[in-house]
Amino acid sequence: MSFFDQLFGGGSKTESQPKLSFGRYSDSYKDAKQYDSWDKALALFEKEEYIASYLEFFNYLRDNFEDNVIWKEENGKIYFEIFQGSKKAIGVADIEKVTIEAKVAQTETLNIGFMRRLMERNFSLRYSRFALDPDNNISIRFDTYVLDGSPYKLYYALKELATNADKLDDILIDEFRMLKPVDTVHLVDLPLKEKEVKYKYVINEINAALAAMDSGKPSLDKYPGGYAYILLNLSYKLDYLTKPEGFMMETLERIHRIYFTTDKKNPAQKNIIIRKELKKLLGRTKEDYFLEMYLTKSTFGITKPVNHDRIVGFIDGELHNMDWYNEHGYHSIAIGIPGYIVGYCMFNFAAPRPDRELFHLYYQIIEADYFKDLGYTLNYYDSVKNTFDKKAIKRAIKEITNNNEELYGRMDPDKSLLKFDTLTNFAKSFLIMVRNLDLTKTA
Repeated sequence: MSFFDQLFGGGSKTESQPKLSFGRYSDSYKDAKQYDSWDKALALFEKEEYIASYLEFFNYLRDNFEDNVIWKEENGKIYFEIFQGSKKAIGVADIEKVTIEAKVAQTETLNIGFMRRLMERNFSLRYSRFALDPDNNISIRFDTYVLDGSPYKLYYALKELATNADKLDDILIDEFRMLKPVDTVHLVDLPLKEKEVKYKYVINEINAALAAMDSGKPSLDKYPGGYAYILLNLSYKLDYLTKPEGFMMETLERIHRIYFTTDKKNPAQKNIIIRKELKKLLGRTKEDYFLEMYLTKSTFGITKPVNHDRIVGFIDGELHNMDWYNEHGYHSIAIGIPGYIVGYCMFNFAAPRPDRELFHLYYQIIEADYFKDLGYTLNYYDSVKNTFDKKAIKRAIKEITNNNEELYGRMDPDKSLLKFDTLTNFAKSFLIMVRNLDLTKTA
């Protein structure tokens, strides 16, 4: 079974499950053939066989599961399309030059607000620049002469162009009403039922987090760090489980920046600011949310590749902080800490596949009601009875182990560590099991 089959519900054990998409795309999980194409692209470029080099470069970029890069060679030129979230970049390469452009939005009138925003943005770009084309489309462009267009430069230039186009389109359109969507025919709208479930989940979870803060148990002033765990866990799990675009995605990223920016604000002050950001999400209409719910495919990841030791270090640094809250009955904070660990890793890191798959399973267990509402029938945890399906959980762990056996033959999760008496104890024991994995590569 492939990694994506396991993650999204395929395979013998889960073939009847919905095949939904979760979390941030990463281009770190490439196979041996793709890395061979990268090496060939570099070697061919050094030999000045530029067209052949670029063909191998696109082989390296292409993810067959995503169907994210399309190209054809015709009369000595390569015409290509690269998909990144809500945007499609179109380009052409020949023996002299490479040019690529992504249309961001269409404007009916020029406005000093968005024009200044884009002009300021240009100063932070290294390879590309925003421009206005003859049809009044805001676009982002990159071009280079082939002599200066090595695969290294192309990778970072195309990543900059594609990720900026994807990030800005919904945000600009939401803020400046004279802007209209453009070049969006490749987007696939989500089923209405899935949108309803996601919207309900977002609103309910935000309200639950704010209610926990308002309860005053424990004191909000004395334990601001505990409530920060609740807020960050909320932000990260909404990002992973609902896979938002546009305004909500930017809000969740801003919450992350607010908390981890080094400034003079203390945790209590940052909690107040984050609460205001969450209130903005509550103030949006259902229709606003639905406009930003669609299926995308991507080429470039924005998460940082890390090894298992980085995951171990993060678990060791944070997990023990839940003990006091758990022992004193503050379960909303206690469960928020392992949730924060999982969410932070999924939000920021391209973790090794076993870690990523096990963290996804963690969400399937802890957020079982949400997955049930989405149509999944593998109900690992009953929140009403506070009972676990132990056999199903252990079977899922074994399935993940088998999927990764070729590359991580020493993985061998110690399922005896798992505790099934309470949700908080299970969450802690699950992360200890993940922490103790031997992910030394054996192939």
